[in-house]
Amino acid sequence: MPELPEVEVTRRRIVAPMLGARITGVRLGAPLRWPLGIEPTALVGRRVQQVGRRGKYLLIELDHGGLLLHLGMSGSLAWWDDAPPPGRHDHFDLCTDRGTLRLHDPRRFGAVLYVDGAEDARARKLLGALGVEPLEPAFEPVSFHAALRGRRAPIKSVLLAGDVVVGVGNIYASEALFRAGIRPTTPASRLGRTRVARLHAAIREVLQRALDVGGSTLRDFRVNGQDGHFQLELWVYGRAGEPCRVCGTPIRAIRLGQRSTFYCPRCQPR
Repeated sequence: MPELPEVEVTRRRIVAPMLGARITGVRLGAPLRWPLGIEPTALVGRRVQQVGRRGKYLLIELDHGGLLLHLGMSGSLAWWDDAPPPGRHDHFDLCTDRGTLRLHDPRRFGAVLYVDGAEDARARKLLGALGVEPLEPAFEPVSFHAALRGRRAPIKSVLLAGDVVVGVGNIYASEALFRAGIRPTTPASRLGRTRVARLHAAIREVLQRALDVGGSTLRDFRVNGQDGHFQLELWVYGRAGEPCRVCGTPIRAIRLGQRSTFYCPRCQPR
């Protein structure tokens, strides 16, 4: 699934050509997770004001209303100056006077949803409970520790829930916990200030590094055909049975919250 770095990489690569573009048409393919919520013809003539992000959602702000996009499990966006005919898994085209934004999604768990603005009930439902952005100044160790004190669930499950800090998905949670020396099953409430500070720093370092190298391409993620490269630097994720790059102990894999979880039993003792 595209996580925060992949979504932010996507935003950065599409924002320049889209700013100021005027919508000339909308093409809908097979149904996605939710209906668009507006007649496609009603978007014609509107201009793109900004392309923002909240967690794993992209928000294309228009001169009236906007579009919330989620890439689901296998979605990716591409910008075409001159788009070829859509393929079998191309389910949404936003056509403009500058080019076409196309959503490719083999599994169709992605979504494109029209909202009237930040106060739209649909926007509040999807975005209202999201936690702090991990790469912004508001994410700092003291408040992070305070938020974890009342959470008895395993720390990895708390990170994935997204209501404390948003966008730290499965890959990056596993990698950050390894860097911090914290076992994924440790109850969040048992982490003291020192370990929380290490985890806070590790989350920021992992996500920033992933951004710097274009995210992770494990199966489907690409932006305009370009792969990310963070998967070449993984310490534990997807490496079950392989030796830890630090101590040589075989990496273990468990199921936690129905998600595959990877850790080193020696480098992450508790």
